[in-house]
Amino acid sequence: MFQTGLVRFNPKDKTFRHFPLPADINNAEAQQTMVQPRQSHVDGKVWATEIGRQVILRLDLASGKYDMVDPFKFMPEGTNHSPYGLAADERNNLFLMDFGDEVIARMDAKSLETTIYPTPSPRSRPRRTMRDAQGRLWFAEYAANKIAMFDPAKETFREWNVATPYSYPYDVYLDKSGELWAGSMSTDRVLRMTPATGKAVEYLLPRQTNVRRVYVDDRTTPVSFWVGSNHGASIVKVTPLD
Repeated sequence: MFQTGLVRFNPKDKTFRHFPLPADINNAEAQQTMVQPRQSHVDGKVWATEIGRQVILRLDLASGKYDMVDPFKFMPEGTNHSPYGLAADERNNLFLMDFGDEVIARMDAKSLETTIYPTPSPRSRPRRTMRDAQGRLWFAEYAANKIAMFDPAKETFREWNVATPYSYPYDVYLDKSGELWAGSMSTDRVLRMTPATGKAVEYLLPRQTNVRRVYVDDRTTPVSFWVGSNHGASIVKVTPLD
């Protein structure tokens, strides 16, 4: 995050390549996060956030050149915005969560033009995200105590309340059976929900965990939920018994 640029590791020959920031944007506040290289094979571009300036960086792998784009430059003055979770579609168009406010933004891969989609819940502070096989975006609405889905094809949202108040969900993961998993930073509960019915169950973890990034292993039956214990120097696995 504070190493002034992006780095690519090649597991085949065990080599690193550093893509340094240019001198004009490399200062003490520069902080790169949320690297999104998954669709870089489409156009040779990698997305990331630049937290020090609250903008988006786009790296050209061939030249090492960075574009810096403010997706919120046309938003009303007096509002705070913070690009956070990123997901790229099959054409490497970027979707980003605005953790500082209440919107999702879509940035066109060619023109870099940005389209803004406000969430139904005000001041929702969307964070993290994952894109499923249908192209839908699943994300946490941290301040609204909800989890949500945005369908870019229909430009529509759906939201589901988290049963336990003040859970502040952080991240989400949709498993192979269509169940949605999330975790709470504050209650140390893992949420498992069926979006089609809204039916949900919560699993209380054995100790303070401070859930952040979550992951579901779809290779097991039933699936396995994994999370790092941010307060316990351990990794936690949750396996449903039903």
